[in-house]
Amino acid sequence: MELARPLQADCAPLHNRIRVLVVSDVLLYREGLIASLKGEAGLEVIDAISGSGAIAQVQVLAPDIMLLDASLRDSLALAREVRCLTPGVRIVGFGVTLAERGILACAEAGLAGFVGTDGTVEELVTAIERAMRGELLCSPSIVARLFDRVAELARGSGPADTAEPVLTRREQQIAQLIREGLSNKEIAAELRIGPATVKRYVHNLLEKFQVQRRSAIAARVR
Repeated sequence: MELARPLQADCAPLHNRIRVLVVSDVLLYREGLIASLKGEAGLEVIDAISGSGAIAQVQVLAPDIMLLDASLRDSLALAREVRCLTPGVRIVGFGVTLAERGILACAEAGLAGFVGTDGTVEELVTAIERAMRGELLCSPSIVARLFDRVAELARGSGPADTAEPVLTRREQQIAQLIREGLSNKEIAAELRIGPATVKRYVHNLLEKFQVQRRSAIAARVR
């Protein structure tokens, strides 16, 4: 059954409708979400695509919300990459395993909201609304575990921490090409992406490695 509820005014973007991009490799999921969300006041599904086309479409369409199928292969790696390239896009996962470990993984990947495997359309719409307001509904136990995780990360961020940063697949490719001496323009041609995209990846690598120069990235790549 389709649900129709007006969104609260404080969660609506400047263009008045929340623009949603659905990402799933399962056509049935994509078509089902288009049909289910069509009747929701304040929402506009602008596209529904497979995971392989997500990065390009997010950059072209600039949605407010990316609805991400958590059963998608490497879904969290995809979420991290989207967050790196387009930090203004909020990601809401659906079909998420609500075990503590799964939710922590979603948080670390940068998801702004999630709905479990037994979630409803109404819960999904609520998650979208909350994500647009910068809110996330969690059980008290999960909130406590998230605070524990933040404390763990803080303890491990001192000078003695020598752990290598976690890189996305694309970041690994670009770091390796930097090591081989390629310029941004040459990397863009090699990977068939835009120079501006390469520049953003290089900036992310500098931040992750906490270095100032490209040569330092090359020195850190294994």
